Amino acid sequence: MEFVEVLIGLLAASVALAYAARHARMPSAVALVLGGMALAFVPNVPRVELDPHIALAFFLPPLLQVSAYRTDWAAFRSALRPILLLALGAVVFTAAAVAAVTKALAPELPWAACVALGAIVAPPDAVAASAVLKTTRIPRRLVTILEGESLLNDASSLILYRAAIAATAAGQVALGDAASSFVLSAIGGTAIGYVVGRLAIAATIALEDTLLEIAAGVLAGFACYFGAEAFGLSGVLAAVACGLVIGVRQHEAMSARTRVASTAVWDFIEFVLTSLVFILIGLQLRDVAGRLGAYSAANLAELALATSAALIASRFVWVFGTSGLPRLLGFRRATLRSTHLAVISWAGMRGVVSLAAALALPVEFPGRDLIVFLAFCAILVTLVLQGTTLGWLIRRLGVVEAPAEEGASPEAVIRREAAVAALDTIENRLFNGRVLGLPDADMLRQYRRMRDNADAMIAGHGLAAKRREARLQLELSAAHAARRAVLDRAGTIDGELLQSLEEEFDFDEGRLRRALGEGGGHAG
Repeated sequence: MEFVEVLIGLLAASVALAYAARHARMPSAVALVLGGMALAFVPNVPRVELDPHIALAFFLPPLLQVSAYRTDWAAFRSALRPILLLALGAVVFTAAAVAAVTKALAPELPWAACVALGAIVAPPDAVAASAVLKTTRIPRRLVTILEGESLLNDASSLILYRAAIAATAAGQVALGDAASSFVLSAIGGTAIGYVVGRLAIAATIALEDTLLEIAAGVLAGFACYFGAEAFGLSGVLAAVACGLVIGVRQHEAMSARTRVASTAVWDFIEFVLTSLVFILIGLQLRDVAGRLGAYSAANLAELALATSAALIASRFVWVFGTSGLPRLLGFRRATLRSTHLAVISWAGMRGVVSLAAALALPVEFPGRDLIVFLAFCAILVTLVLQGTTLGWLIRRLGVVEAPAEEGASPEAVIRREAAVAALDTIENRLFNGRVLGLPDADMLRQYRRMRDNADAMIAGHGLAAKRREARLQLELSAAHAARRAVLDRAGTIDGELLQSLEEEFDFDEGRLRRALGEGGGHAG
């Protein structure tokens, strides 16, 4: 079967499985992996081999970029300490725990191979985390911590993974070289992502064409990833930094039309790539299982259960063991409640990065087939066990978004400020006689009546057309003032609220510009 037919078939299966998962109230990631596993053993289904280099280079940059693009920077920055404790400390601790358990049960494997397995399965996956968290409703700070961790931990795990491969080739582990490599890779990758992100913003401002702006944004993630990897730096952190820069600057740099269109484009890209990732993971089962003839089923089951248990348990130990560290170091921010720590500990689903890293091991690497199998089992266990029970655990522990405090809600306050700013602009223009030379405030009511007049006045010429254009320009100015009032509060209001309000302004501005026959124009 041709590649295009296979691709279309996988996409069709992904849509069907995602639809079934929604009606079954199951995370789509779980349904896609299980569906892929079932398809792997269906007769006459073509063998689909996942090239690990393509998996990392094609799937990872856009998925990391869009996750970073949608990240609330203010919330991310405020939660940076717990994020780094998980993205750096938890990865190293988990890798060490898994390596120790693997060495105890499979002593024939060298330590470097055991560490490689630990590094492969240590990082919870950004794609898996987002796919599961979308089906839950937990406090924003927890979402920020979990999604922030999944954005950064791939970099630390891949650097540890490469150090283990190098140690296998050299016959010894050089901790100093690994540490210096990590620092250089992280700083260099972040710098490249920042520069490419700023260039993408500059291109967005200069192009003034919606399709070209979106294309430039999509290509930016690949450009910084490949650029960083070419210099031996972290492509993962480059893609994350690029997405964060574009996300922070989008409000001023992008037109309303571009923001609305790019949201739809990125939603589609994310759905397609995420669906393909998880169904491809499931399809690898047949090949993975077929290369383990040297091991008995009982031995494989023991290793798989032990390493998966070590993976889950080590996260609990790290999260609860380090929960009081910020307070001991003198930081004022209160530690998270034990119920929140339990949710963070249980939300450790693994995904495509783990499988791709395992498949990318050199053919001659000691214990390669066993490592690939154990990585696959870790992905399967965490996705199915933790992914399907995370929502139940959240409800059981009562970890839900706190209800709004009594009095005016933040949304009501911000909406009022936006409305006041819009009305101030209208009144200033009306009473200063800047609209058709009419200083009378009754013109506002006239414009409202004109809004209800359809094709007759729209198609008319002369004064009717001028009045219509004046009304639209006035509404556009008011929309800009309302947007600016909200953006002025960007650092003090919730990121989701900011995004929700801005989407409303984007639709209004797009409608007005279309009515005026204008292009995208950059938001002012």
